[in-house]
Amino acid sequence: MSIIEVRHLKTLTALRETGSLVEAAERVHLTQSALSHQLKDLEEKLGCALFIRKTKPVRFTSAGLRLLQLADDVLLAFRSAQRDIQRFAEGESGRLHIAIECHSCYEWLMPTIDHFREHWPDVELDLSTAFSFMPLPALARGDLDLVVTSDPQELPNIDYIPLFQYESQVALSRHHPLAKKEFLTPEDFIKETLITYPVESDRLDIFKHFLNPAGISPAKIRHSELTLMMMQLVASGRGVCCLPNWALTEYTNRQYVITKSLGEEGVWCKLYLAIRRDQRQNAYMEDLITTASKTCFKNLKGILSPEL
Repeated sequence: MSIIEVRHLKTLTALRETGSLVEAAERVHLTQSALSHQLKDLEEKLGCALFIRKTKPVRFTSAGLRLLQLADDVLLAFRSAQRDIQRFAEGESGRLHIAIECHSCYEWLMPTIDHFREHWPDVELDLSTAFSFMPLPALARGDLDLVVTSDPQELPNIDYIPLFQYESQVALSRHHPLAKKEFLTPEDFIKETLITYPVESDRLDIFKHFLNPAGISPAKIRHSELTLMMMQLVASGRGVCCLPNWALTEYTNRQYVITKSLGEEGVWCKLYLAIRRDQRQNAYMEDLITTASKTCFKNLKGILSPEL
């Protein structure tokens, strides 16, 4: 029998994605004791440690990182084979109409959709933004099949699958007076122009979790449908905007804008995939969910596992 088995690769992947032995054990349906024993046995057979104990999130050694590379390749091949078998066993045709409430999601969603189109060519795929309608009721009615949202609502027959946690951050001009502050308070927005996507304010993180609880409104609200235009307005000192931290990475790396947290602890939110419960076991829906989860962590910086 080979020293390294598929179950080892699945365990290491779960440990990477959850960041702790307890949650990894739950992910692979083992007790923490059984998981620890499995990893210790593997390390003894390999003759080296795979991760550093008592760190949170878990830190992997060079050997552990190399095994994770192997896991990504092997488990991807397994998933591909399973997908092909499912397509043989089930019908390949269907409909997948997606709406996005997170309007800066394209950076990770488009690679997911490209992958999906390649493997499910006979599924009718449609993608729209949720600027002008409420997508979750449309999902419950059957008009949509999947919604990307950070604002789950209690609706019949709707499941919410958490993808990741992100921090909502404020983008400022490098020369903005607030740039000197360590973090922002609700009162800092009283005289500010806040640039947002054209949706109701109660659907935006900064209002739901920061300004509304404090009973504060910005001096002015300006709308833009394009993230790039929002960044141009911010960089030129015409206002500030609040977006997920990963959506701002490109612009901060180029020193186009700077970012600040909302409050000393920051405002952290979760992004979900919302689907109808009776579609959960659909083969191509399961494939999309799995691919989306993996694509997020491959393409985005600053996000955390939803379980942390």
